[in-house]
Parts: sequence; structure tokens; C-alpha cells
Amino acid sequence: MELRKRKSSSGSESKAKCRNKEGYCCYTFGKNTFEVDSKYGAMKPIGRGAYGVVCASINKDTKEKVAIKKISNIFDNRVDALRTLREVMLLRHIRHDNVICLKDVMRARERTSFKDVYLVYELMDTDLHQIIKSSQPLSNDHCRFFIFQILRGLRHLHDANVLHRDLKPANLLVNANCDLKICDLGLARTCGVDGEFMTEYVVTRWYRAPELLLCCDNYGTSIDVWSVGCILAEILAREPIFPGTHALNQLKLIIDVLGTPNEGDLHFVDDPRSKKYIRSMPCVKGRPFSELIPDADPLAIDLLQKLLVFDPTKRITVSKALEHPYLADLYDPMCDPPSPQAPITLDIDHNWEEKMIREMMWNEMLHYHPEDVLSS
Repeated sequence: MELRKRKSSSGSESKAKCRNKEGYCCYTFGKNTFEVDSKYGAMKPIGRGAYGVVCASINKDTKEKVAIKKISNIFDNRVDALRTLREVMLLRHIRHDNVICLKDVMRARERTSFKDVYLVYELMDTDLHQIIKSSQPLSNDHCRFFIFQILRGLRHLHDANVLHRDLKPANLLVNANCDLKICDLGLARTCGVDGEFMTEYVVTRWYRAPELLLCCDNYGTSIDVWSVGCILAEILAREPIFPGTHALNQLKLIIDVLGTPNEGDLHFVDDPRSKKYIRSMPCVKGRPFSELIPDADPLAIDLLQKLLVFDPTKRITVSKALEHPYLADLYDPMCDPPSPQAPITLDIDHNWEEKMIREMMWNEMLHYHPEDVLSS
């Protein structure tokens, strides 16, 4: 069961120029410059985003292929800097087959004045969003294997006391052999920490659970479970199930499919205005998933019905989802027990200013470069 590898991004693939400089090597791609540890070679741009550019490279010491993400002028936006710090701190603690591995945070040359951060991850071939929108056929086995791996990685995060909060196909990296890894933990948070980013924007709209759309502050791991349901539906149908244009439209699309929630299913809504809005909407019966995705495996539809439940307290848990008959051939609790993972608590204050964030980022760099601790 293999997938086609993505093509390298075009447009910036001019040959890089390299020069040694105090153990660093400088690669230039058009207007983009990567100044990296000299142990990384054969740089090639493979992606671009709001944060900057990602290059494929190779660690010449270990012969391992890696992806290097440069975040330029990171301290120009304090919120983005905090999100990057959060991801770096989380990934230092987390090691799991289905969560992306952060291999290195390159040490900056100047402790108090560095502006750019280079994160080195294991290299993956593509992401689930690209696969879904491609013309490549996806079998039921593909779907089952993807969902199984998402749930395995998510169980590990939840066991570590971490909510991902932004699960979507673009944040699920995939190799040609169908290995899948959850990435982008910049919006993740640890559970049960008062005031820690509780009200900030979470989850891309199409994958956002009803409790978030209804402005509930007291949410938990069930928001990630809802996102898995949206992803499962999208793999099966090859299109998003709830492509809302704004928050209220998103809620309407959900209710059009699930039907109008009864009064008992609104107990979790703690915002009076949100509850009043739901009650004011026209009563609809809903549509069965088997009608929306008629060619899907009936067991996939059954799992979908348990993932996409309006009331978060009635939504299936990740552990129970792994035990669902749809995944019976893949999951054996005796052979695949939860990984031992101590709960993680991050000591991050969202009011930190640039100086403190920079110092904390420097400390994270030193975790990957212990030989430089004394000299720092």
C-alpha cells in the first residue's frame, strides 16, 4: 500500500551557493537565505508558508534526510513566537511513531540578538490534504490505516495531557509507504491549566467542534475527536463535510447533517446567547452519513456516527475509537498498548515579552546542543 511522492516545489530550486562561516553554511535560494549548521547539506526548497520556507536536507553525520523550517524574524509577532516556543517545548517531551519528531533546534550564534529560528524535523513526503485533493485512488484500507495512525498519535498526546486543537489534513504528514505523523503543535495546550490560551483562536473552522463554535470555555479532548471525524468523512468523500464560510454557517452545516439537538444535548453550552441562537434555528431532521457517502464501508459510517456527535460528553473517546470494529484488523490492545508518557505541564506565560521568549527559546536550543551549555 503505497502513495506517490509529492513533487518538489518549483520556482525556487536554483542551485544553492554555500560558504563556511564559523561552523555554519549559507545557502541562498532567490531571496531566501538559510544559514545552517555545516553538518546539513544538499538543501532543496520543498515548501513555503506564512512562516517562511522549508528545505529538504541531509544530516551528513547520520545520513538522515530531514526537513528544515526557517522561521524568519520570529520576534516580530509575539503570538507566533509563543506558538513556536510551545511546539518546541512539547516536541522535546513527545516521542511517538505517529507524532512528528523534532530532531534539532539549531543553536543561534548570538544569545541576545538572534532573529531567526531553524527547526529540524524528520522528512516526510507529503500531507493528507494533498493526498485527498489528488486524483490518486484511496482504498478502504488506506482510509483505515490513516485513521488508525491518527488515533494512535492522538491517544499519545491525550495521555501526555496535551490537546492538539488544530487537527486537519494539512497537519497530518504522510510518507509514500503511508506512515502518518501528526504535526504542527503550535496551538496545542496542556489540559487543566487555568488561563493558558483558553480563549484564543483554535481549530481551523471546517474541523471545529460545536462546543468551540458555541463559545464554550470548558472544552477537552473531545474537540480533537470531532476533528478526527471530519477528517474521516473527508477521506471517504474526497471533500470536506462541513466547509463553512463563517462560524454561524459552520454551525448550520453541522446541524443540517446531524439534525437539531434536543434540549438535553445543549447542557454543555454555557453561553446564554449561543443557547438562544440554537433554539431559534429552524428544526431539521438531519441526513444520514450513509446517504452523504453512499460508497463508504458501513463500519466506517458507524465509526463516523460515533465521532461526529453534537454533545461532546456523548462523543466516543480516542481509546474507544481504536477499539471500533472498523479498525479491528489493525488494533490489538495486547500488542499495541498506550505508550508510557508522563503528563506534560508547560511553564509558559502568554504575557511574556520578547526578551523572555528569546531566552526560553535559547534554552530549548541548548537542550539539543548540550556541548554548548557551559560556553553559553
